Amino acid sequence: MSLKEKLKKHQYNEIWQQYCGFLDLSMEGYMKIQRRLMEEQIQLWSNCGLGQSILKGKHPKNLEEFRKMVPLTEYEDYADILLTKQPDMLPGNPVIWIQTTWEGGKHPIKVAPYTRSMLDTYRNNVMACLILSTSREKGSFDVASTDKFLYALAPLPYATGLFPLALGEEIDIEFLPAIKDAVNMSFSERNKLGFKMAMQKDLGFFFGLGSVAYAVSLSLSSLTSSGGGIKLSSLLKCKPQMIIRLLKAKYRCKKEQRQLLPKDLFHLKGFMVAGTDNLCYKDDLEELWGIRPMELFAGTEPSMMGTETWTRKGMYFFPDNAFYEFITEEDMLKNHADPSYIPPTYLMDEVRPGEKYELVFTILKGGAFARYRCGDMYRCVGLENREDETRIPRFEYVDRVPWIIDIAGFTRISENGIQNVIGLSKLPITNWVATKEYNEQNRPYLHMYVELERDALLNNAMSATILKDLLSTYFKYIDQDYRDLKKILGMDPLQVTILTCGTFETYEKRTGKKLYHMSPSHYDLMGLLEVQASMNRVR
Repeated sequence: MSLKEKLKKHQYNEIWQQYCGFLDLSMEGYMKIQRRLMEEQIQLWSNCGLGQSILKGKHPKNLEEFRKMVPLTEYEDYADILLTKQPDMLPGNPVIWIQTTWEGGKHPIKVAPYTRSMLDTYRNNVMACLILSTSREKGSFDVASTDKFLYALAPLPYATGLFPLALGEEIDIEFLPAIKDAVNMSFSERNKLGFKMAMQKDLGFFFGLGSVAYAVSLSLSSLTSSGGGIKLSSLLKCKPQMIIRLLKAKYRCKKEQRQLLPKDLFHLKGFMVAGTDNLCYKDDLEELWGIRPMELFAGTEPSMMGTETWTRKGMYFFPDNAFYEFITEEDMLKNHADPSYIPPTYLMDEVRPGEKYELVFTILKGGAFARYRCGDMYRCVGLENREDETRIPRFEYVDRVPWIIDIAGFTRISENGIQNVIGLSKLPITNWVATKEYNEQNRPYLHMYVELERDALLNNAMSATILKDLLSTYFKYIDQDYRDLKKILGMDPLQVTILTCGTFETYEKRTGKKLYHMSPSHYDLMGLLEVQASMNRVR
């Protein structure tokens, strides 16, 4: 029976238990589900061609043997089979392939196969997210088949394109604009039409990347500002309640001498955000919409993995989507410095509050990825929560691993990508480090600290502004996602600081260590800048 049918019969308790009952699990019950599903996946994965390409003839019989025999994996371990889409090599029959960017300048795309069982799990977990986004306490929710959903999602073959399809199997929520129309529109066109339709039909839900949701929210405000208002012909098509709401909102905003905000027009039931850097946007989004967005964890390889609840105080991982392992931050950094070091992993019932972890997962129900390092880091914020009566760990998203810089959920900037940009541009850069920093508005950006050839400085041939413009051109050339930062979000994500010649060499002599190119620690970066300052004082 679908959610729509259960809503008609007012089976609210059954609905909550079916989709959100995992929140009542004890740690023992949670791990029982994890181990049972993992035992099934071990047999499927170990006996398929993909599994044997990694296991090299080994056949683990249980979870303990699986964790010993299967190395920690990355996408390179699967690329030959997955990119050529060989279904006979996989542990389950794929019914759809999801796509995303792999690494700009080196690998254009990566793809992930989804089995029917994976899609069923995805659908159920999406419904849990929808229900929880409207919840204000345990067991309460407000979902109806007549609800309207503002479209702010990337279409298939991207992972967010699955979201409306999964909802459609359970409930007749209407997307504004309709998916078949939205996929052929530009970002700006979708916003304008979506807002126009929302004014005519009202709006109940909103879901998107945090950064994209913020850009959409600002555009909605601008559409109702002076000079960009609603035409009379469109207004006449609106529901009477929307016309009254608009007139009241206009009067209130004029009285308070402020711009009209989305919350003045729409009273969202549920607001969901995914992706990275959501923490940078949540407060502003709450101010714009009058409701705190609920954060999800979803992606191409991990599918729909976790969600917050009504408390908005950490995400819980769904027990039936993947089997979870965790690498401590200390062991992750040790492994990065020494690739021969094999970091130990910890299970869900072994994590500790306050500890930061790199996430490792094995996708269940015929999934392709085993002991997969997705490059995301989480902090465990608690093992139980009295507010929502949970007894399982909850997490907050930290960021990508240090050697990948992600800006606003759009980019995956790697050392290789930056080296590629420098090589293509033929700029006279001799040394560099790159780090993710935040401006006064708490917005993320990529900050490169570079050292140039001495002749370039002596001839005054290169300023930080010129260098930034040139590097930006090449970043956009090799990376579509980087290009979209400006196109969709209006964001210029790069800042460049030119250091004095010899700064890196002097730093290495003084400290006896070489800086990582990507995301050096705050302590090391401050040390580098102190060396720069001392060299300038001497001069």
